[in-house]
Amino acid sequence: MNAPDLKANPELGRRVRTGAFETNVHDLGASAPGQPPVLFIHGSGPGVSAWANWRLVMPALAQQRRVIAPDMVGFGDSDRPAGIAYSMDTWVQQALDLLDALDLPQVDLVGNSFGGALALALAIRAPQRVRRLVLMGSVGVPFAITPGLDAVWGYEPSIQTMRALMDTFAWDRSLVNDELAKLRYEASIRPGFQESFSAMFPAPRQRWVDAMASPEAAIRALPHETLILHGREDQVIPLQTSLTLSQWIPNSQLHVFGHCGHWTQIEHAGRFARLVGDFLAEADAA
Repeated sequence: MNAPDLKANPELGRRVRTGAFETNVHDLGASAPGQPPVLFIHGSGPGVSAWANWRLVMPALAQQRRVIAPDMVGFGDSDRPAGIAYSMDTWVQQALDLLDALDLPQVDLVGNSFGGALALALAIRAPQRVRRLVLMGSVGVPFAITPGLDAVWGYEPSIQTMRALMDTFAWDRSLVNDELAKLRYEASIRPGFQESFSAMFPAPRQRWVDAMASPEAAIRALPHETLILHGREDQVIPLQTSLTLSQWIPNSQLHVFGHCGHWTQIEHAGRFARLVGDFLAEADAA
């Protein structure tokens, strides 16, 4: 098989067999002996991919350790098997299959929004596979769905709608322009993308927030050191979710970015990378 042309399409990584399908995976950097890689799990916006979510922070952290960022099934350039159930069970199993395929007994885990709910569920179900946990603008606890999240999950493709969603995601409007909206719109209408996306979160959408929530007792029992990050002006996932997580997870710390929406890793990319890098380096030193 020919290697992907990364210059033509930076969203393409390498393909890894995960159970019954193949996953598109970005795999950068190298870890020191005894240092687990960091696994990044993206959010659930239309046209999203691992590269779109993590493109600004992967290179920075890859200077310190191995970085792995898959497209979860139904998103990006991973396979879209006919009849697959888009559920937490499916996504957690995909992540575990990826760790097994790459022969990784343990990773540090970073989850964004939907990916935070997935990271929580994975840490609860397979705690030995996770060293440290980072949750950013995370789903995973009960909350009333916001108009912003309802709009994200209810996306119907158009450049105007995508531009409006970009405005919802970012506090800093200078990050949002017509070119970015056009790029994300074009990503959202690639063959199969909108079909799988619209199948994931049909209305009424509060049930999908509820389905992604882990039991309170299980969250309170998490032993992992956990870094929780959230943008104060987040219109998609309310800050209260991270306040709740910080109260429930015993070994947690919370960092709130002012003048920041749902794109912590984009609006404050340098600070995000330093915070996460320092947090994981603590465990390396220990």
